[in-house]
Amino acid sequence: MNRSIAKLGTTIFEVMSGLARETGAINLGQGFPDAQGPAELLDAAARALRDKSNQYPPMRGLPELRAAIAHYYAAQQGLTLADEEIVVTSGATEALAACIFALLNPGDEIIFVQPLYDAYVPLAELVGAVPKLVSLEPPHWRLPMAAIRAAVTSKTRVILLNSPHNPTGSMISATEFEMLAEICVANDIVLVCDEVWEAMVFDGTRHVSPLAIAALRDRAVKIGSAGKIFSVTGWKVGWLCAAPPLASMIARAHQFLTFTTPPALQWAVAEGLMLPPEWHKAHVQSHADGRARLEQGLRAAGYAVLSSSATWFLHVDLPGSGIHIPDGQFSDRSVREAGVVTIPFSAFYAQDPETRFVRFCFTKPEAMLDEALARLARFRETLVG
Repeated sequence: MNRSIAKLGTTIFEVMSGLARETGAINLGQGFPDAQGPAELLDAAARALRDKSNQYPPMRGLPELRAAIAHYYAAQQGLTLADEEIVVTSGATEALAACIFALLNPGDEIIFVQPLYDAYVPLAELVGAVPKLVSLEPPHWRLPMAAIRAAVTSKTRVILLNSPHNPTGSMISATEFEMLAEICVANDIVLVCDEVWEAMVFDGTRHVSPLAIAALRDRAVKIGSAGKIFSVTGWKVGWLCAAPPLASMIARAHQFLTFTTPPALQWAVAEGLMLPPEWHKAHVQSHADGRARLEQGLRAAGYAVLSSSATWFLHVDLPGSGIHIPDGQFSDRSVREAGVVTIPFSAFYAQDPETRFVRFCFTKPEAMLDEALARLARFRETLVG
């Protein structure tokens, strides 16, 4: 029995969504929209199922999708990507796994910044790598550059970051990436950047990829997700972009993980990525409307909402809201007493968890958000009254 697997519990997202199904609570916990997805992509997938091949596509992804990914990033982020720099994966989590399996050996060290996606550390431990953790600090959640430098040793091979960051919504600036480049170049480190939320950016904020930084162009890996760009999380179509030597090495791991990804979904995503910029702006705006609705409602109910520039999430400061119980207790009571599912921030920590905040997902229908807000308002009164 694999000891790393044996010690793992069920992910918090499955636990809380399971509670939502069990109790009938409104699920503002796990990050997925309560909608079928854009009609353009659904129609494209249906056409592909009928009219195109349903057999194995190329291991590194359909040429049409790789070309569309390059087109999308040229238009959206000014990046120039060659075909051999793109590998299509079965979701971003598989891309993360392929990176970790390809770049790390037993005993190598990898630096993570927490709060973090709960798959990061277990994936590293599966290959026998050693996680080194540094933490963001509220309320601005900026990269702790001094702590990152201090965590680097002669065994450090990878730094793995998430920008835009889940759950905080903070984003890494070009200046911060330049500082990271100095660290990576001086210590021969590969920077893996989980950028799945790159399209879900609000308030005129600009997303920066490490591939846009000259010093990182040959030692950074960019991970993207069609599920997040198009709000079709169940499709599990992701990709990674990197200089050819890195992409080729990671593709070797990918071929023995999932090998490939359903071709009909790849063709549909390719069509979606070629949609005009106006379509993408309107799609993001549809999520921005839900964000504004939830934020205004939470504030009106007396909750202290922290600033967030991106993702599908807002987070609430419990003590700032007059609520003096830990996040886990709040989330447990919220689902059982208020009928609203949230995610505690402590679930995003591998050690020394922060327990003052909870996360809410806003990609839900207006009526669902309004009912959740009414329930949360009544629930807060029971906690502070």
